[in-house]
Amino acid sequence: HVQLVESGGGSVQAGGSLTLSCTVRGYASSVGWVRQAPGKEREVVGGITGGGAPRYADSVKGRVTISRDGVKNTLSLQMDNLQPEDTAMYFCAAGHWHSYGWLMQPDKYNYWGQGTQVTVS
Repeated sequence: HVQLVESGGGSVQAGGSLTLSCTVRGYASSVGWVRQAPGKEREVVGGITGGGAPRYADSVKGRVTISRDGVKNTLSLQMDNLQPEDTAMYFCAAGHWHSYGWLMQPDKYNYWGQGTQVTVS
């Protein structure tokens, strides 16, 4: 069983930066960040499977960095140049699988955190 706890959300002005952190309790092969804005479908912001390089959504490429710390068991999401369209609830998610292709599919993740709100004005 995997438990995920996010922190670091908040409000920021357009063009600003924010870093989200997720504490991962238990082992998961793949981890990622998924966001959901009101009235919209879930969107995987990015994820990491095994020891591979992160994969990012086209909508955030060049503006976000995902990193995983295996010692501290944390997953971070550094977001820069935030825009109002980035406003959403951000969830940390994890899965017991190894698949670069599955990283960008929200329904493949087995475990979810409670979410943290990011608001950009």
